[in-house]
Amino acid sequence: MVGSALRRGSHAYVYLMSKAGHISRGHQHQAWGSRPAAVECVALRAPGSVVELLGKSYPQDDHSNLTQKVLARVGRNLHNQQHHPLWLIKERVKDHFYRQYVGRSGTPLFSVHDNLSPVVTTWQNFDSLLIPAEHPSRKKGDNYYLNRTHMLRAHTSAHQWDLLHAGLDAFLVVGDVYRRDQIDSQHYPVFHQLEAVRLFSKHELFAGIEDGESLQLFEQSSRSTHKQETHTMEAMKLVEFDLKQTLTRLMTHLFGDGLEIRWVDCYFPFTHPSFEMEINFHGEWLEVLGCGVMEQQLVNSAGAQDRIGWAFGLGLERLAMILYDIPDIRLFWSEDERFLKQFRVANINQKVKFQPLSKYPALINDISFWLPSETYAENDFYDLVRTIGGDLVEKVDLIDKFEHPKVP
Repeated sequence: MVGSALRRGSHAYVYLMSKAGHISRGHQHQAWGSRPAAVECVALRAPGSVVELLGKSYPQDDHSNLTQKVLARVGRNLHNQQHHPLWLIKERVKDHFYRQYVGRSGTPLFSVHDNLSPVVTTWQNFDSLLIPAEHPSRKKGDNYYLNRTHMLRAHTSAHQWDLLHAGLDAFLVVGDVYRRDQIDSQHYPVFHQLEAVRLFSKHELFAGIEDGESLQLFEQSSRSTHKQETHTMEAMKLVEFDLKQTLTRLMTHLFGDGLEIRWVDCYFPFTHPSFEMEINFHGEWLEVLGCGVMEQQLVNSAGAQDRIGWAFGLGLERLAMILYDIPDIRLFWSEDERFLKQFRVANINQKVKFQPLSKYPALINDISFWLPSETYAENDFYDLVRTIGGDLVEKVDLIDKFEHPKVP
C-alpha cells in the first residue's frame, strides 16, 4: 500500500471521499460556483451499460472511463457562444483568414468547421494521424474513452483525414477537446482547439518561382531532420516558408506589430519537420502553437497524392488567457454575468482586460489516504476531485508520498 499527501484549498465546502491514501492542496473560489451537489463520482464504465451522448448510444466496456463531470461539458460549445472570450478569439482568427486568403472566385479560400461532433473513433484520433499503437498518447489514463472503439477527441486533428478525404485542401477546424489532466489554473479536462490545414498542388506551390515548371514536389530519397523522404528540398522549403509566414501574419493580427517570434524544433507523429511557435509577450517567451509540414503518408492515404501541405493547431484558452489577462482556465466555464459581460464588445478586435471577480483569499485543506499498489493513476484522483468538488477546486498538489515497507 502507498500513502500520499495532497493539499488543496477552497472558498467553499469541499467534498473529498477518502479510503485510500493521498494529501492534496487546491484552491476554490466561491464567486465561480455554489456548493456542489453530492453527485455520482464513479466513472460510467459498468460493462453492459450504455451511454447516451449527442443522440447516439455507446455500449460500455472495460475501457470506458467517462465521468458525469465531463459528460456535462459535452455540447456546451463555448467557442460558438456569441461574445464568449473563446468565441471572440475564434472569430478574430476566422476573420483574418477570410480577409487574407481569397480564392479565385472571390470567396474565402479556407472553409470553417466548428460544429463537428467531439465523439470520434480511436482510428480517427490516432491511426489516421499515424500515431503508433503503443504510443503513450493513447493511454487510458490520458484520454476519455466511451469504449474501446470510440472516445472524446483529444485534438481537432482527429478530423484532418476525413476533411482531406472529402476533397478539401484548405480548412479550419474549431472544437472542444478532452484530455485527463492535472488540476491547476492552466489545465482543465475540456479545452478548445483551432486547427488549420492547407495543401498545395505543384502549380500552386511553384507559381511565381523562376523556372518553377522544372521543379517537382516529390522524389525518392532518405529522411533527414530537415525533410521527409518523399519531398524535394525545394518543395519542403516553400511549404515551410508559407506556413511560418501565415502564422507570423496571424499572430501579428492578434497581438499587434513588433511582435518578437521564434521557432523551436519539435516532434509530432503527423508532421515533419515540426515546430513550436513562441512569442515574446511582456518580456516572457510563451509557446502558443504547434505546426509542421504534413506527413505525406497521411496526405496520400486521404486521396491527395498529388499535393503537399502544412498544418497547425493552437489552444483557444491559451490565447485568450494571454490576450485578455484571464488568470484561471476554469473561468471560461463561468456563467457569472460579471464575467461574461466583460466580453460583450461591439468590435471583435476591441482590446479587453479581464477584471477579477473575487478578492477572497484561498482556503487550503490537507487530506491523506491509502492507495492501492496497482491500477492507480493520478488522473483518476483528479477526475474524482473535479466530480465531487466541481470548479471550486483551483489546484491539487502532491506534497508527500510514503510507501510502507511491510505492506505488499
